[in-house]
Amino acid sequence: MSVANLLDPITPDGGPTRFENLDSWLQGRTLYGGASALIAYTAAVRAFSDLPPLRAAQVAFVAPTGPEAELRREIVRQGRNVAQVRSEIWCEGQCTLTAFWLFGTEREANAVHPAAAIAEWPGPPEDAETAMTDKGPAFIQNNFEIRRAQDMRGPGDPVVRRWARLTDRSALDPISELILLGDVLPPGAMRAMQRQGPISSINWSFNLLEPEPTTRDGWWLSENASQHAAHGYSSERLRLWNAEGKQVLDGMQCVAVFG
Repeated sequence: MSVANLLDPITPDGGPTRFENLDSWLQGRTLYGGASALIAYTAAVRAFSDLPPLRAAQVAFVAPTGPEAELRREIVRQGRNVAQVRSEIWCEGQCTLTAFWLFGTEREANAVHPAAAIAEWPGPPEDAETAMTDKGPAFIQNNFEIRRAQDMRGPGDPVVRRWARLTDRSALDPISELILLGDVLPPGAMRAMQRQGPISSINWSFNLLEPEPTTRDGWWLSENASQHAAHGYSSERLRLWNAEGKQVLDGMQCVAVFG
């Protein structure tokens, strides 16, 4: 199923919505987190079409999301410059995802401080080795191209860095593309696990550094880095850069690491 087909059932009215043929977007028994976040974002912007650019979001992955859903969205507050919107996905009578979106008009800059240059630039994606061919969850195998962006393999520093792009980016605006792609990698804590076991994203919070991000040929450099892992959870920093090394997204995530 293409991204466009995934989003087609979403109407400005929200309410009961059925998503067909989700198998290609599954991660285990639930919809891939980036896809469910994109559904919630799309429900918000289709309902309220005059919103300013997206600046930040907080997304909570509450329970597995399936094909039969109810889409809820509301404007919590709309001021002169900033609008805050809540959107939720409900399945079988329970909330499976809740998201809070912050939209804001551009202001005259009173503080200018560019994000730091990326450390250990891996080189351009065109020269990178293909990774995860015919491996990984269904949503990666069916929708993403992944290439290596670090020499490290196996256990080591709790950082996972890869080049990633969608195989079909048609009909997607840049912000939707980043939301769909932002949660694509496994957590950095994977490299610190003492034994193999399941992992699950619990939440995701991010700031967009560019209101209209661009890159070359659809390639984005994605990094998940565990900043602390203990007690069955990992605190992760998630970042995205474009193909020229300019950072476009800065985020945090809590991940459950099962034993």
